[in-house]
Amino acid sequence: MTRDELQERILTILTEDFEFETPGLDDNLRDDHNFDSIDAIELLGKIEHILDTTLTREEKEQAMEIRTINDILDYIEKITSSRAE
Repeated sequence: MTRDELQERILTILTEDFEFETPGLDDNLRDDHNFDSIDAIELLGKIEHILDTTLTREEKEQAMEIRTINDILDYIEKITSSRAE
């Protein structure tokens, strides 16, 4: 999946499931969209669904650094590339 395709899927999830209105790729999820820890857990489940895999504990801990939509995309790309090695 290309970054553009991934971006489209993530934006769809954020607008449909989390009711984001016009999310920007560098918006702070917490400050700009009231994204909380419960939302983050739900998003990780959706990322697992996109990747068709279960994230490891370490991978989930790495998600703690996510602040923006670009961070989400980087996070997913990092996971997929590390698993391809």
